[in-house]
Amino acid sequence: MFIIYHNNQKVISVEDYNGNNIKWLNKGNITETLLELAKNTPDALLVWCFIDLKCNLNLEAFDTVYHHKYILASYHPSEVSVLPDFIGYVERSFYLKINKNKTFPTWLMSPLVGAIYGSTLLELSGVLDLRDSFSYHLLSISKIAQTEGLFCYSEPQLLLDSNFKNIVYVGLSHYEGIKFVKQHYKWIWSWYLLFCFIIYESKFPIISFLRVQLYRQKQVLFDLSTSNISSKKSIITERSIDVVIPTIGRRTYLHDVLKDFSKQTLLPKRIIIVEQSVDQNSVSELDYLKNESWPFEIVHHFTHQKGVVNARNLGIASVRSEWVFLGDDDNRFGENLLSDLLDNLERYGVYCGLTVYLQPHENQIYLKTAQTSIFGAGNAILKHDILNQVAFNSKYEFNYGEDTDFGMQIRNSGYDVVYFAEVRVTHLKASIGGYRTLFKQAWDEDAVKPSPSPTIMLLYLNYYTNKQLQGYQFLFFIRKFKSSKTLRFFGLLKLLKLQWERSIYWAKKL
Repeated sequence: MFIIYHNNQKVISVEDYNGNNIKWLNKGNITETLLELAKNTPDALLVWCFIDLKCNLNLEAFDTVYHHKYILASYHPSEVSVLPDFIGYVERSFYLKINKNKTFPTWLMSPLVGAIYGSTLLELSGVLDLRDSFSYHLLSISKIAQTEGLFCYSEPQLLLDSNFKNIVYVGLSHYEGIKFVKQHYKWIWSWYLLFCFIIYESKFPIISFLRVQLYRQKQVLFDLSTSNISSKKSIITERSIDVVIPTIGRRTYLHDVLKDFSKQTLLPKRIIIVEQSVDQNSVSELDYLKNESWPFEIVHHFTHQKGVVNARNLGIASVRSEWVFLGDDDNRFGENLLSDLLDNLERYGVYCGLTVYLQPHENQIYLKTAQTSIFGAGNAILKHDILNQVAFNSKYEFNYGEDTDFGMQIRNSGYDVVYFAEVRVTHLKASIGGYRTLFKQAWDEDAVKPSPSPTIMLLYLNYYTNKQLQGYQFLFFIRKFKSSKTLRFFGLLKLLKLQWERSIYWAKKL
């Protein structure tokens, strides 16, 4: 391990783990010093630290945080953000509103404290332009490489005390922020950003926008060797799994799912089925649960209470094993599903994972295992301990967004969610049964119908920054205008604003 202490402009000193000064380095530019260290010591962990934080650097935590070589973690205690907050106008993921009290997956890296393995930095060095600042380099690497298999985190453990709100720090300039958008998003987004400036800030920074048009979007010029990842973290005590499946009106499909589970090379301990029927006089139609022999325990809940949120919470309350797989009643999969999932969790050292989840006619687009900001409750595995901190939110019942909210609860509790590109579940998306039944909402009688859906608005109010919410509003209005057949621009704009306000009203009332 080597530690580079800097003042955000140049290197002050370079030390090893024991505090010995490294004299053979040509100190100066922070990124160049890191690259020189990486070339000479590719197997070493290279740490950077703002000089004012030296006494609070928690060196003992780095071995735990960096449990494999494809991790890039940092921590930003300053209230001054690294990127200007207008990045929210164009960023649609949930990586910007960071929970700084927990480990949190994000590509927003900080120059104040962090680390990367030398060999990993060398693999990624092709995206760097040494004319840019160190802060810009970190953001560029993380933004491009996160979807390629680099695991990026905000990590408060890197400092002994993370309460440094008044630390003197200067983030990227306004121009650098616009340039970042031009180089890391499709070209149309820089012009989208310009319109957001005009609409929401009454600014017209045309000179900066014309200057950045000289830059092209950065390309992926590397192929991370993540097939070699082997986490040092011990996350599996026993390879025991419970499965939770809510079901309604899919008797035959569910039987096929149970047959697939009965053929697993690693059998589940128990399968928890929550069967729902809206007919108050009905009884269970799943007679095969008792009439057939199954190589696992079946826990069967039968309820007349509507809603998939209630069904999933009822199911996870019965979980007893170390791991739980959340499934759907119209899935199909191979015999190694559960075994492969545990192998991947162990390999990457994570506590929650998603499979590839495609319909039979769809082709896989995302081919690399990586962090993801999405979540699906029909193809997810997570450790039982997480369920003590999260639950499906009843505010989303009979609407959309409960899966995404559940995933964000997991991330805000300090756990990552990783997409496993080589583990597949086929989603048949059965045309019968299912939970998306019509339900009378509290806002159905409104003279002005809320739009977007109040539950989607609730999701964004909780997990988007203010600028992200404004950026989403502008995009939402554009889509509405494109799909509208009316030529009355100002009349439609007035209606959309009223619908937006009603959506916020009901979202806050939920």
